[in-house]
Amino acid sequence: MPQLNYNISLHVLVLKEGKHYVAYTPALDLATSGKTFGQAKKRFAEVVEVFLEELSEKGTLNKVLSELGWQKQRKEWVPPIVVESATQDFTIHPTC
Repeated sequence: MPQLNYNISLHVLVLKEGKHYVAYTPALDLATSGKTFGQAKKRFAEVVEVFLEELSEKGTLNKVLSELGWQKQRKEWVPPIVVESATQDFTIHPTC
């Protein structure tokens, strides 16, 4: 199987959950965590690489990226574009 050689830019959200940090990208529906912000980012880079390598080795890279909304442009995969990343308030009204 040929080795992957891609340069991609992903929108990555890093959340603080208790004492840990969670890094997540909706473009791959992929997340990981770490005890520090830096560790979460480092682990995220590693998990993205492993994820894409595994898909490539299994021959499912094109299928999975397409299902996740990626588009092939000039022989390269382009992730979905984040239109907005914002905080939104909600009011919950009990039904009982």
